[in-house]
Amino acid sequence: MMHPRDIRHHDRNDLAKGLAFLSPWLIGFAVFTAIPIGMAFYFSFCDYGLIDKGGPLWIGLDNYRDLARDKWFWNALSVTGRYALMALPAGMCVSLGLAILLNQPIRSQAVYRAIIFLPSLVPVAASAMIWFWLFNTKLGLINYVLGLIGIPPIGWLTNPAVALPALAFMSLWGVGHTVVIYLAGLQDVPKDLYEAAELDGATGWRRLWNVTLPMISPVIFFNLVIAIIGVFRIMDLPYIMTDGGPANATQFIALYVYKTSFQFVRMGYASAMAFVQLLIILALTGLAFWSSKRWVHYQGK
Repeated sequence: MMHPRDIRHHDRNDLAKGLAFLSPWLIGFAVFTAIPIGMAFYFSFCDYGLIDKGGPLWIGLDNYRDLARDKWFWNALSVTGRYALMALPAGMCVSLGLAILLNQPIRSQAVYRAIIFLPSLVPVAASAMIWFWLFNTKLGLINYVLGLIGIPPIGWLTNPAVALPALAFMSLWGVGHTVVIYLAGLQDVPKDLYEAAELDGATGWRRLWNVTLPMISPVIFFNLVIAIIGVFRIMDLPYIMTDGGPANATQFIALYVYKTSFQFVRMGYASAMAFVQLLIILALTGLAFWSSKRWVHYQGK
């Protein structure tokens, strides 16, 4: 029988070995995540121009007060919110619908799955160039097809009223990853539940509503949370395609933070903006978790 002192020594050795294995991740997390977050939080209370010789100057809550009066900040929040209202439900519904179709026993199923998934592997810059050509007012394929049925050319990326919906429509191009997650959830639904529903006389739509959706509700919830975070982080596509235009119609909050920090060199103000953005994401994610108690069903509960 081991002495308690030997047991404690053995546990300390195990702890040391575990920390040694985790040390690359812990060091990377500290250097590239925790420390930058802490510095950004400090800078949000400072007047800091990044290249200022004097370094950060503490100004308290002035950056946050300025945000309340910044019409471009509120415009960026409005743009991001309107984009989320369009792209988030559309992406959730389209990806779920495609997953249900791809889950059916049809010929060449693997080919269709590959076709749906491949666009999500295309690099962002390449996707932007493809859609930039498709949306081109004069030479774009979309306007060419619309012209065949008598619809005049539409300035997809030059008309402030159309640019944001065009980017929301473009977001459906990359739903492949979400489709794969839905497919995994659909294949976990027990077959006997469908058989029982069929014996009860449930039609296809009733089986979908009463069996499929409740059984994959945890997967839907997961994709919802990821989508909420994603829509508030979108920056690369509007930066490449419109640079926030026309008339700031696609100036997303993440893009405005980037421009404020690296173009206008106002790191302190941009840090404050980023933390407000973080608080909004946390609030919406918390709301999703709160509502999940009513509509998310876990097997065995």
